[in-house]
Amino acid sequence: MSEHPLKTLIEAADRSISAKDFDGLMRFYTDDATLVVKPGMYAKGKDQIKSAFEAISSYFDGTLKVRQGKMEVIEGGETALVVMETLLDTTDEEGAPISTVRRATYVFRREPDGNWLCAVDNSYGTALLDS
Repeated sequence: MSEHPLKTLIEAADRSISAKDFDGLMRFYTDDATLVVKPGMYAKGKDQIKSAFEAISSYFDGTLKVRQGKMEVIEGGETALVVMETLLDTTDEEGAPISTVRRATYVFRREPDGNWLCAVDNSYGTALLDS
């Protein structure tokens, strides 16, 4: 069975985050997308999302690297729900490595040209219910 095209797309978006290419990252989002910055805090639209990623990168002193773990894609019409492990690697104040695994949920929309774009980016997944 071949990989879903969203796997390749998400890998490319992760590379943009890790490389701090936030202008390039915006090509993966719908104009009206929402990013869960942290539980209770949302960025809406590409301008806010870009600013949020810049702030997140600054918070982690530019050391944040994003990777993927297991992934499931569930399509319904022109919409897809992605449930996956998001692997976050960074360092603490002393430079020691820290790895975090989140069970993320993302909603993608297939545009008329056939390209998938992220409409909801929730790297916290159902952990939002715990906050």
